[in-house]
Amino acid sequence: MTKKVRQSAVGRLKSRPQFLFVREGEKRKGPLFLLEVRNRQMPDEPPRVGFTVTKKHGNAVERNRMRRRLKEAVRLSAGFAMEPGHDYVVVARRDVLGASFETLKAGLKDRIATRQKQKQQRPAAPGKE
Repeated sequence: MTKKVRQSAVGRLKSRPQFLFVREGEKRKGPLFLLEVRNRQMPDEPPRVGFTVTKKHGNAVERNRMRRRLKEAVRLSAGFAMEPGHDYVVVARRDVLGASFETLKAGLKDRIATRQKQKQQRPAAPGKE
């Protein structure tokens, strides 16, 4: 009897050039993490995701725990909301450690589904050109 291997719906970003490519895209800020999104213009490809936790957020054990929590939240719920042909980078903040897992999943789903509001440019003051 053969075991069915479930294919992951979301790919992974692994190399530095891939992360830098996504960095030039849209940024969606939240209290627990920053989500960077970029369209690869390949609608037939599955979405890819990468995770970043900087050293200022704790020692290796804490950083790995943050990364594991984010990976599991994407695997369980947020991966289904990701658009095909897009790359996502989740940049963790320290609060990921203390947040409940349900809050983390809901925050990821919300950030993936909603775009950042565009900042409106104010008209220049009269006489200042």
